[in-house]
Formats: sequence, structure tokens, C-alpha cells
Amino acid sequence: MGSLKSRGATSPCPAGAGCQGGGSARRPDTGDDAAGHGFCYCPGSHKRKRSSGAFCYCHPDSETDEDEEEGDEQQRLLNTPRRKKLKSTSKYIYQTLFLNGENSDIKICALGEEWSLHKIYLCQSGYFSSMFSGSWKESSMNIIELEIPDQNIDVEALQVAFGSLYRDDVLIKPSRVVAILAAACLLQLDGLIQQCGETMKETINVKTVCGYYTSAGTYGLDSVKKKCLEWLLNNLMTHQNVELFKELSINVMKQLIGSSNLFVMQVEMDIYTALKKWMFLQLVPSWNGSLKQLLTETDVWFSKQRKDFEGMAFLETEQGKPFVSVFRHLRLQYIISDLASARIIEQDAIVPSEWLSSVYKQQWFAMLRAEQDSEVGPQEINKEELEGNSMRCGRKLAKDGEYCWRWTGFNFGFDLLVTYTNRYIIFKRNTLNQPCSGSVSLQPRRSIAFRLRLASFDSSGKLICSRTTGYQILTLEKDQEQVVMNLDSRLLIFPLYICCNFLYISPEKKN
Repeated sequence: MGSLKSRGATSPCPAGAGCQGGGSARRPDTGDDAAGHGFCYCPGSHKRKRSSGAFCYCHPDSETDEDEEEGDEQQRLLNTPRRKKLKSTSKYIYQTLFLNGENSDIKICALGEEWSLHKIYLCQSGYFSSMFSGSWKESSMNIIELEIPDQNIDVEALQVAFGSLYRDDVLIKPSRVVAILAAACLLQLDGLIQQCGETMKETINVKTVCGYYTSAGTYGLDSVKKKCLEWLLNNLMTHQNVELFKELSINVMKQLIGSSNLFVMQVEMDIYTALKKWMFLQLVPSWNGSLKQLLTETDVWFSKQRKDFEGMAFLETEQGKPFVSVFRHLRLQYIISDLASARIIEQDAIVPSEWLSSVYKQQWFAMLRAEQDSEVGPQEINKEELEGNSMRCGRKLAKDGEYCWRWTGFNFGFDLLVTYTNRYIIFKRNTLNQPCSGSVSLQPRRSIAFRLRLASFDSSGKLICSRTTGYQILTLEKDQEQVVMNLDSRLLIFPLYICCNFLYISPEKKN
């Protein structure tokens, strides 16, 4: 019980079952004998000829189109199955035995309610099967008081769980799925647990994702937990939401910010800004306003905090310490590489100055290597380096058209232009043709490691379609351009989100 309904299928019947004959057109009466026992009546004959299966071959000499068509129609009617709705055994069992409790041989009492049930059905539950088959005192009892240690379980959830033992399918509402899952886990109903998991995976959205993630961890549904994380990686930055920021725990946010699969819009500085807003909402959960107002309110609040903790970064205070592990996953080297961003992060005084000092030093040595040590960029794919150190950036294309852009920041003399046109995404190393705000390397060849991902989402944030290049090395000469992806029509669902990971210079190898 508790499984999905099986589906039947019908096969087409053999064609060409028409009968032919000669002489008189007199046809005897046909009855159940012909239809039920394989007989074929031939025009012009008083004799019945037993056909072989569904076919009959008499005298083809006098064949007429009319006779053939009439015979074909008769045979079609005889061989076409007719659906007739019978009273469902499952519905009868559910109504008579479960809802009405007829012939019950055991009562289950829980949460102030009682159910008149049947041991033979309860044994489908691992919980009751062990109880009845062992030497437990309950095995001989007719009334059992069921203890409910899980606060997620209520009477309605138990009703659904017990009822699933008496029927083939169960309709699970997303609003009730966590309670039903809790009841199914208590009673060890594997089929119902699986169905709850499928319901959760199909209904992940901004309102359910955090609750589903927590419940999946509690009840051991790893596949649901993984789906929730994927949804959050895709939607945290692309579809920011005040209520979602309030619900996201420190542990979950740490996983998201540390992942190279986070779908970033626009650059790393935007991740820092999102974290700042999230931290404010964790500290002031009563705040009620729109997403547009959130950043202004956040900056005002942290400005007031700086006056109370003068000379100390917020993450060093008692209020800020719980959030240190999340901010540690920021890739600060791509924030301080842009002048405006570096000024903001210094002014905010949220991140300790020691963190920034070490990053400034790291980036200074990387710049010297690029300028003075003939550094031409990564030469091989190192997935660990790319996932842990790559620049994360993205762009939203609201509608089809032609676009050309660059992501801000100092990229060690590699001015990368990105173009979207005629379903192509093109990378170009700009050296001489276009003006650039920073210095440009004149080395004949430069390499970058990258991964490009495209995605479209429906209104609930569910991934409609996606595509990725995987991690690659691209070597370009001066002002050379290269097509890195050709989009097919299935991906042209706008808005289209583009996310990239770049490594312009490999981290210095330690001796």
C-alpha cells in the first residue's frame, strides 16, 4: 500500500479481418456464438466456417469494397476494448475498513484520538510489524496507546499515514508534507516516505525551501536536502528575497557562500552586500520592509553599531562573532581589486582589517608575477583551485538582443570582453581596440581558466533549462576573440542568467 497507481495499456488489434464470399448476399442472423467463439459468417453461404484467430479467408473471387469495409468495421468493433468503470476495490477497502472500521481487531490511540484498524494492514508498517511479531506485550493487546515524541506529527498526519495502509495512492499537500513525513518516519512507512520526498522535490520554492531543507536533514532524505541546496545556489543571488534572508541559517549560508556553484549576479562585491543584508535581518528579524529599502536600512544600522565599537570590526564583536564562519568564505581578493568596492568594505568596518591586509599582500605579489615574471595565466585545469579561488560573476539578460560587457576589477592585465549576439557567447581579449580603465598586458598570448553556465528559471525558481561549458583553458592572442558557447533554441527562455568562474592567474605555489 502507499504506492502509486499502476497504469494499464491496450495494444492495437490485427487489421484486415473482413470476410469475402460469392453467390447470394443472404446473411444469417449473427449472435453471441459468432462473436464469442471465432466463427465467421460469409455472405452467400448458409454454413458457418470456423476462422483461424481473428482472420477468415473464404472466396476472394467476388470481393467488393462494400463487403470488405463492412467486415472491417464489424471486426474493429469486436476487437476494440471498451472501458467500463468498476467499483474500485481500493476505494471499497478504504471506506469500509479504514473509515468505517468494520471488522476491526485493534484500536490505536494517539494525540487524544483513536483509530479502529486491522493488524493485517498495520503489519505493512515496520513499526507495527516489529511490535506484533516480537515478544512485546503489545503483540497480544487489542488497544495500543501510541506515544508521539515528534512535535511535527499531528492528528491529521496520523490519519493520512494510517489511511495509506488501506489505499493505493495518497494526495499530499505541500503545506502538510512535513507533518506527514514525520508520521511516516515514525511508523516506518517506506512508500509514504518516498512519496513525501518526491512531493517536496517538486514543490521547492522561496516559501518551502528552508523548511524542506531542515526536515530533510531531520528525517534523512538526502536527495531532498541536495535539491534544496541546488535551488538556493541558483536563487539566492538571482532572486533575492527578504523573507528568505530571514529564514536562512548560518550553517546553510556558509555552504552557499563557500560554493563555486553559487549563481552570482554581478561580482563578488554583490555577495558581500547580500551577506551584509542577511546578517542585519538575522540580528533584527522584526524589520519589515521591501528589498529596495533593505540595503539603506542595513547601512544605517551598521553605521550606528560602529559608534559603539569604535576601532573594532563588527565581526570581532560579540554580536558579530557567530557570522565569522560565513564571511570567511568571501573571496576578498576579487572585492579589493575594484577601487569603489575596496573603499566600501573598508568604510563598513565589518570585516577585520587583518583579513584584508593578508589579501592585499597576496594580490600585490600576484600583480608583480603578472607584470615581471612573464606570467601568462593557468596552463592546466586544477579543479580544486578553480572551485576555491576563482572569480565568481554573472549577468542577467532580460530579453533577446545584442549585449557586450566586462566585469569590473583588476584582472592582471587581461581585459575580457563578453559578447552575446545571434545565440553566440564570445570571449575577446581586448588589448588595443577598445579603451580600458586599467592596465592591459601586451604579452603575445595570455590564458585564462573558466567555466560558463547558462540557466533559465520558472516563476517558482525551478530550473527550466541549463547548460555549461565545464572547466576549460582558453588561450588568446592580442584582440583575439573566441566563441565559447552556441545556444540552441531550447535555452532561449528569457530572462537568461549567465554565470562565470574565472582564474586569470594561478595562485603562487608554495615551496
